[in-house]
Amino acid sequence: MRRRRGLSARLKLALSYAGFLLVAGALLLAVVWWFLLRYVPDNSQGLLGISPNRYLLVRTFAPAAAAAMAFLLVFGLAGGWILAGRMLRPLTLITDAARTAGRGSLSHRIRMEGRQDEFRELSDAFDSMLEQLESHVAEQQRFAANASHELRTPLAISRTLLDVARKDPGQDRGELIERLYAVNTRAIDLTEALLLLSRGDRGNFTRESVDLSLVAEEAAETLLPLAEQHRITLDVTGGAARTSGSAELLLRMTTNLVQNAVVHNLPAGGTVTVHTQADGGTSVLRVENTGRVLPEDLVPTLTEPFRRGTDRVRTDEHAGVGLGLAIVHSIVRAHDGTLALAPRPAGGLVATVRLPAAPP
Repeated sequence: MRRRRGLSARLKLALSYAGFLLVAGALLLAVVWWFLLRYVPDNSQGLLGISPNRYLLVRTFAPAAAAAMAFLLVFGLAGGWILAGRMLRPLTLITDAARTAGRGSLSHRIRMEGRQDEFRELSDAFDSMLEQLESHVAEQQRFAANASHELRTPLAISRTLLDVARKDPGQDRGELIERLYAVNTRAIDLTEALLLLSRGDRGNFTRESVDLSLVAEEAAETLLPLAEQHRITLDVTGGAARTSGSAELLLRMTTNLVQNAVVHNLPAGGTVTVHTQADGGTSVLRVENTGRVLPEDLVPTLTEPFRRGTDRVRTDEHAGVGLGLAIVHSIVRAHDGTLALAPRPAGGLVATVRLPAAPP
């Protein structure tokens, strides 16, 4: 939006300072007149017959007062210009940093020195915003690169299979179709996961009252065959925990957590416990599973897209695409909640989701 150019803030402040000094000088002259000169007799004898009269005092005082007012005007403009420049210098630094960021350089920081004041608070807030923005842009770039790589892989495999089939017409068609079907299914699953992750990040969904205990039971019922296949005991405990959000997304969030707990578990004889409860103004969903001991530095990275956690136990058929916990984190964030991951001392993981409780 183009605007007509007006006076600079520095000039406005300088004029304000000068105007303030002029007004103060005029008030001082008015005080002198009101409390001094008006009591001087206006006659030929003056005060007590020895002092000058009012006319002579005014003739003598007026030029000096006019010179003083002119000096105040010049002094106010010059001093105001210098003071305004010193006061507005932090804004100049912030403006330069904003222009630099607008040109695509997000690594620049102001790091304003000096004691804490309003300008330093604004500078620190701007630096914090740039840091978060740089981190977000870098995360998006990594996500785009990883997504491109993950989507290219099944397409490259499909092309290789088709090239082999074209060069070898006698190859078993049934085996080729099965392998192409598996690769295509993986590509579709990845695309749907990316769309769901994007939908969760946007947060444009209709909110309704959802009971997390019912969602947990539905997710457990759906994944019970998978748990039995892995010889994992799956339990759902706790009580009602109502929140406000999308039932579809919350079901996907819970399903991802439970599936993640089942797949990344002990080879046999493991357990998965899903617990729901209302805790004051929050609704809590906790998924706890057994497994191998996880390194402390690995757990915070599990919510990053395409992070599969190579130190975790999993089967090749359920290796996934590395978006399970990333989708969970995105859905939790879209519902104004928090996701906490903590390793169990005996091995395994505890995932705790806290969402705002639904209003009564």
